[in-house]
Parts: sequence; structure tokens; C-alpha cells
Amino acid sequence: MTKVQTYLFFEVLRAVVIIIGGLAMLALLAQGLSRTDLILENRQSAITYFYIVMLGAPQIIALLTPLALFVASVWSLNRIHKDSEIVVAQAAGMTRWQIASPIMRLAVLCLVAHLAVNLWVQPMAQRAMRETVATARADLAAALIRPGQFTSNGDRLTFYAREQAGGELRGVLISDMTDPENPTDILARSAALIEVEGSPTLLLRDATSQQLDANNQLSILEFDQYLFDLTDFMKEDSDLVLKASDKYLYELFFVDRTNYFELKDADSLLAEAHSRLTTPLLNIVMTLLAIFAVLGGDFSRKGYSKRIAWATGGAIGVLIVQLVLQSAAANDPALNLLQWLAPLSVIGILSYIYFARGRHLGKVERPPLELFRNPTGAAS
Repeated sequence: MTKVQTYLFFEVLRAVVIIIGGLAMLALLAQGLSRTDLILENRQSAITYFYIVMLGAPQIIALLTPLALFVASVWSLNRIHKDSEIVVAQAAGMTRWQIASPIMRLAVLCLVAHLAVNLWVQPMAQRAMRETVATARADLAAALIRPGQFTSNGDRLTFYAREQAGGELRGVLISDMTDPENPTDILARSAALIEVEGSPTLLLRDATSQQLDANNQLSILEFDQYLFDLTDFMKEDSDLVLKASDKYLYELFFVDRTNYFELKDADSLLAEAHSRLTTPLLNIVMTLLAIFAVLGGDFSRKGYSKRIAWATGGAIGVLIVQLVLQSAAANDPALNLLQWLAPLSVIGILSYIYFARGRHLGKVERPPLELFRNPTGAAS
């Protein structure tokens, strides 16, 4: 690239990074507020909280990149054009394509990065986030051990401990409602959370078990030590169900036909797969709209508010159409073709209008190079 093109490239790149960074921070803050229950209810560490919030960053950045590219391109080009730098570049012999090419190169780089995020980074991060959240919510030690409070894990288990000293609980009460007709209450002087063959287990000491038998007679059993297996109480919370955003591309195209839920959602998974491939094209669409808004007409020191307003409306319209098509394709797979046609047709139309028309207009708009090489005119 020439010095002028390099200058344009880095001007737009700087604005893109600033805008994406600012919008991503706001989005992550909003997402983080919805995750505060991990600390308040499950007593997880701040490191776990921030780790889960940061795992949502790839998806947010991918969603914001096309919009940020449009805003950055419009802002940078408008400022440069109002300072007459574009006019000087045109007068020096640069065509419309040469002026727009550094911004288009940046758009292609954003497209590749967006595609990489959609195909690999986002599913990897989403899976890691869902696994971390599931592990945090299934952490019975954090969910149940709240000294001085009655806590429950669903409707089947109620737990109480008078106090906690180190790793030992004292004054333990457990109400097991697995069998509603014959509930079991267990009292223990102390308890400790251990693992037995990989299963979370409470080791109860000096325990008493009370249960009504089939004849409604109270049965009391006393134990020096009693192992209370918690595995059955954490199965429901530990099951990990992957959503469409968590799956890789091949998993979206080739669903598991033996899985009832995947087979039921096959059309929506297919729509998600096509969306992963087509949304990166919006980077090109947004860049062309920005270029057309600022450079698609005559120079004006008053600005290009009307053209920018029209381009902004077009950008919002394209984003809405793309979302509507993805939603509609989830019910009708034939509409997946429109997910490709919508951005490609806009790219084709804008490219033809701007670049094909620009080749003709450029010959009229540019002053002769001789005037800049020899300002006096007659001295040549």
C-alpha cells in the first residue's frame, strides 16, 4: 500500500478497535450483572465470575464487529474527507478503488477474523462457559454448606448445619424426600464432605436416622459413622445440554439422528450453521455502505449528513433482514438460501454503483496531474 493508503488503513483500524473495545466492555458489563448469582447463590470466587464473563466476549465481539466497522469507517472517512485529504488523493491520480482499497482490506481481515470466531472460538468459549456454570451450580459443597441456614437442592433434599469449623460441620440435619411417602430424617453430631470412588459423599458421625415404615411405625437407627451419597441429588444440575451457539459447524450440519432433541431442532441448527457462514459477509456490506455514504458523491465542507443518514438506515435494515431470515429459516430450511443472497446482492449492487460509476466520474472529477507537478502551468 502507498503512504496514503496506509494512513487511511490505520485511521479506520484505530477507530474500529476503540469502538469494539468500548461496546464490548459495555456488553460484558451487562452480561456480568446477570451472572452475579454465581457468587451470591453458589458462593463462587471472583476469579470464576470474571472467567465466565470473559468467555462470553468472543460472541459479543463477533456481533459488534460489522456495526463497529460501519461506524468507524463513516467517522474516519467523514473527518478525512472534510479535511480535503480525499480530494488531494483524487487530484494526485488515485482512483476510487485505490482510495477505498485499504478500508476494503480491513473489511476482509475483519471478515476472516469474524469467520474464525464463528467457526472455532465462539463454540469453544461457549462450551467452556456452560461447563463452568454447570460445575458451579452443581457444587453441592457451596450450595448446601451455609451454616445457620436451611438450604435445599430441589424438592428432594433439605440440609442444615449449626456451624462450620474448618472442614467439619457440626449439628447437622438432613431431610431426604427422595421417597415422598417414606421420608428420612438424619441427625448427626458432625459431618465432613468427602469423595468415595469419585462420588461426593457426606461422612456423618454419631448419626441417627428416623423413618416411618410401611406400618407408620417410627424406625430409629443409630450409627457411629454413616455415608450419605450425594450423587443422585446433583445429577439434574450437572447434566450439560449444549445449545446451538455451543456447537461446532459440523455438528450443526450433521445432527445426531439418534438424539430426539437434536433431530427435533435440526432445522434451527441448520439455520444457525448458515448464519455462522453468512454473518461475516456483513463486514463487507457495512464497509461498502460507509464508503458509499461518504465518498459516493461530490465533495462538501458542510458534511454528508443526508447520505450518512441513508446509509445508517440501510445498515440497520440489513442487520434486521439478516436476523429475520435466520429466524424464518429455522422453520423453513429453503429460506437458508436467502441468508446468502441478501448480503451478496447488497455487496454486488453497491460495488457496481460505486466502483463502476466511479471509473467514469473519476476522469471528470480529477484535475490534471500536470497542475500539481507544475503549478505555474506555463513553465512546463
